Amino acid sequence: MKETGAHAVKLEGGVRSAEQIRRIVSAGIPVMGHIGFTPQSEHQLGGHVIQGRGDRAEQLLADAHAVEDAGAFAVVMEMVPAEVAQRVTAELRIPTISVGAGPHTDGQLLVWTDWAGLTTGRIPSFVQKYADLAGVLTDAAQTWIRDVSSGAYPDEAHSFHE
Repeated sequence: MKETGAHAVKLEGGVRSAEQIRRIVSAGIPVMGHIGFTPQSEHQLGGHVIQGRGDRAEQLLADAHAVEDAGAFAVVMEMVPAEVAQRVTAELRIPTISVGAGPHTDGQLLVWTDWAGLTTGRIPSFVQKYADLAGVLTDAAQTWIRDVSSGAYPDEAHSFHE
């Protein structure tokens, strides 16, 4: 941790990861848990699937409690129904962070490349896009290609001389 400058690690999974969280914490390394949709398990989950709906809400609560009991200092909940996230937040003593888990948590997180409009392809419905940087960069690249192709760039102002 000293070598990388990291202040903590994030570990995905609840009940299934509780023992690993406990061991890491006992080694003096702070751990943030991550439950609900866990990106490293995307293929096992069948893609971007909302977690904790219906009868699976109790399993999500068990995962949240397992992470807290194992010593995590906070937990991320991703793609969880807002009502379930609110219940988790009310039951836990540690902070909860929402990634598409509604407004009733202690904090909010969005991946900057998503909100900045750099992510292409399937964008989760909970993402609010605040910019279209992919469009800006595409337009800039197309302009540069046109300038190079036409000979407008580089010109005298962009050239060195003896």
